[in-house]
Amino acid sequence: MDQKITVIRVSPAEVLDLQHIGKATFTETFAWCNTEENLHNYLASNFNTDKLLAQINNPDSEFYFAVSGAEILGYLKVNLAGAQTELQDAISLEIERIYVLNAFQGKKVGQILFDKALQIAKTYGKEYLWLGVWEENTKAIAFYEKNGFVVFDTHEFKLGDEVQTDYLMKKQIY
Repeated sequence: MDQKITVIRVSPAEVLDLQHIGKATFTETFAWCNTEENLHNYLASNFNTDKLLAQINNPDSEFYFAVSGAEILGYLKVNLAGAQTELQDAISLEIERIYVLNAFQGKKVGQILFDKALQIAKTYGKEYLWLGVWEENTKAIAFYEKNGFVVFDTHEFKLGDEVQTDYLMKKQIY
């Protein structure tokens, strides 16, 4: 990866690329701790083209790829207003997903995607960012804490027949 990393907005025409990076990064991150059946069912439900197209076309959701040349390294999904998964607070922006392929972790890709989310929140005049992160994803929690997030609550995340606990984390902007 000798080229510069850029962040580009995902268009409906790129839904298959989004589906591929979404499934690949989720599998790399969580296959070790979930059954194959639960993982398969989650991916089929959450990364099918119809659902992704509906999200891309939702004016309150935005997807971005981190790219180097023609290679997609990771992606970001942010939600405003009613597209937010939990709080749906008019003064906040939800970071629903920041995922980076394992091969590109440690190369600042996640930081670049986070910085994009922060920029978006500031552009929309939001007072804070929030997100949910699995309580056992210590690497992600450390990343968010380094970027000024603090835990403010928890919620349940269902993956197949398993119920997991996510920390809800918040970062004040203004």
